[in-house]
Amino acid sequence: NILFGSGEKLTEDVSFQKSGILDSTGFLELISFAEEQFGIQIADSEVVPENFDTLRKVSSFIERKIGERVAA
Repeated sequence: NILFGSGEKLTEDVSFQKSGILDSTGFLELISFAEEQFGIQIADSEVVPENFDTLRKVSSFIERKIGERVAA
């Protein structure tokens, strides 16, 4: 789930995990949303902090996946 806490400003580089913004269910919801919204498939091996821990990382990952789909 998405947890709304202190109302701090969410910047592109705030860690979802360290700040407690997303719990494990929230990460699953984010992945499902990205797959449905952007028409991409996300492999289990891609579900790592390097791809999903900040807004910047999620955005970059989705852009790469869309680029792969377009190139195919």
